[in-house]
Amino acid sequence: MTTTRRHFITGTAAAGGGAIFAPWVARGQAALQPLKVSVGRIPWAAGNSPMTQYMINNKLYEKRAAELGYALTVDWREYPTALPMVEAIVGGNLDMGMWGNTPIIRAISAKLPISLMVVGEGHLRFVIATRQGSPIRTIQDLKGKTVGALLGGDPYNALSQMLRWELGSANPKDHGIRIVNTPTLAQAAQVPTGMDASCAIYPAFLAAESSGTVAVMNSFGYTEGYYDGPLGKGAGLLLPSVKKSPFYPDGYYLHRSFWLTHNKLAETHPNAVVAFLVAQQESVAALSAMDPGAVSQLVKDYWKLDATAGAKAVKDDVLFLRGWSWPTENDARAVLETSKYLVDSKVIDQPLAWSQVKDSFARTAPLVKQAYERLGSKPAEAEFTRTDTPDLRGLPLWQMDRWSERS
Repeated sequence: MTTTRRHFITGTAAAGGGAIFAPWVARGQAALQPLKVSVGRIPWAAGNSPMTQYMINNKLYEKRAAELGYALTVDWREYPTALPMVEAIVGGNLDMGMWGNTPIIRAISAKLPISLMVVGEGHLRFVIATRQGSPIRTIQDLKGKTVGALLGGDPYNALSQMLRWELGSANPKDHGIRIVNTPTLAQAAQVPTGMDASCAIYPAFLAAESSGTVAVMNSFGYTEGYYDGPLGKGAGLLLPSVKKSPFYPDGYYLHRSFWLTHNKLAETHPNAVVAFLVAQQESVAALSAMDPGAVSQLVKDYWKLDATAGAKAVKDDVLFLRGWSWPTENDARAVLETSKYLVDSKVIDQPLAWSQVKDSFARTAPLVKQAYERLGSKPAEAEFTRTDTPDLRGLPLWQMDRWSERS
């Protein structure tokens, strides 16, 4: 357990997390209102995967909803990426989901009826991957090559920022790099024939290592095992350019994904949203107190990793670095800053305004505060503004009126 988690988690969580949360009084069964809520998850991604699996296994959402007056039926749905979730939300066929920066920014720009809630995962390690025996040993070796990345998603955004600070331009064309879309996370990690390299997420990369996939560097600003360049050989060497990034120590890219809800649910059943937020945080706290390898085995069927490799992915995630999921100023800043990159790549016409980002939390901020206050164990205020951690933080969402003005 990290120092951050130990700072406020004072006991080992029992199944359902009851050991570290204040007891609640459940309402009588006759008073419960039937309600069905559909929730989208991406179990092949990062921290959201074991977190939601723990919720499912322990029926946490249903339990917390009952305490707030609902006989809840949860329709958990699995998606490979956020794109089909966007389509479901637009069609009125999904109540909640977890998306990365790019689909969130596009949704805010298009004024879709969604509101952001809490952090779903973050500080994900993206790696420049290639195949064993490849001449690509540094990011400089990508010049003139074909590189796979999920276009319109965080892998491409992370790649562009690694290019920006290592090669001087975020535009692959400036380096003669041809980008090929990799529609699934597993495909990118395999570096299929026709690609010289790819930008892959860490859990998928770890699963692909046995097939000959190797990596040269990561988005945190360190070399990976296949690196051979000016700094030396092997993993763990700090790339000096990462310190130029405005997101250091998070890395070249400020990765955050958020849970969001359709506005209709927040407006018609706000307590159902509060119940989800409480259950989600209960899950995060319980998993943060567990052995990381054991956490990873909750989703072994998706990640395809043993406990040793799975622990690496768990330890990276911001949810488990912190032990809590409450949004901070710098988490919201990830949405603002990424919108500027999307203008450069012509995904949107103009970047979001800081007011637009804050407005995306307006409906749910009071509900997030309610959830935070309902919990018997929660981080002290000083946890939100710590600067001695590998993740950028800031004042919490319920102090949004004190967030700095940004352009």
